[in-house]
Amino acid sequence: MKTDGAFKPFRHLKQMLRQKAIPVELLPAERFPLSVPEGIEGDRDESLFALAMADVTPLKQTTAPPDERPATRAPRRMPDPDGTLEALRDLVRNGRGYRVADTPEYIEGTGHQVPPGIARELHNGTFAIQAYIDLHGMTARTAREAVDAFLTDAVQRGHSAVLIVHGRGLSSTSEPVLKSKMPHWLTTGIWRKWVLAYASAQPFDGGAGATYVLLSPRPLAKGRRRPKRV
Repeated sequence: MKTDGAFKPFRHLKQMLRQKAIPVELLPAERFPLSVPEGIEGDRDESLFALAMADVTPLKQTTAPPDERPATRAPRRMPDPDGTLEALRDLVRNGRGYRVADTPEYIEGTGHQVPPGIARELHNGTFAIQAYIDLHGMTARTAREAVDAFLTDAVQRGHSAVLIVHGRGLSSTSEPVLKSKMPHWLTTGIWRKWVLAYASAQPFDGGAGATYVLLSPRPLAKGRRRPKRV
């Protein structure tokens, strides 16, 4: 066998396979029909599955085990014959029932020969507030000057009830500076003849951080002049 010089061991392999090939006869499918059990109709897959499951006994359906966790009990309510606890709940949830007059921060006072009950009526809102001033951020000296000017203007305008917002002094290292001075300012000097009463305000007007002041339309003693405008 001649070659072109290169070694090609599989050169004649294709021809050799052709010469020695074994003929294979393909048998028709009709000669080996698929044997289908009786009763199989329609969808073959579903029918075969149903036939395979014919002898299977289904498991009995059981109910789920009951929840073994202990039932949560409703909180036990303490007896409240006089309604104190219910009033406290209402106060915490809604703010109803809070009375500034029942706190240690409440202040009130009346002028000379003025019935004490006037101060409580002032606190309860009997008198309509006609003007107000806010002293937040002021020093004691500046606040005193501002109060004098404010009350002078109120008297000149004929106002009878005014509001002074001074704060509760919660940021103070000692006692509330402006609030502690308020009773002194309103009951000494010229204002002791013009201030009929004073009392801590209602919560919506500042509560213990503000004071209502009831002014007299004229001096409480003869010979006193109306305060001059500052």
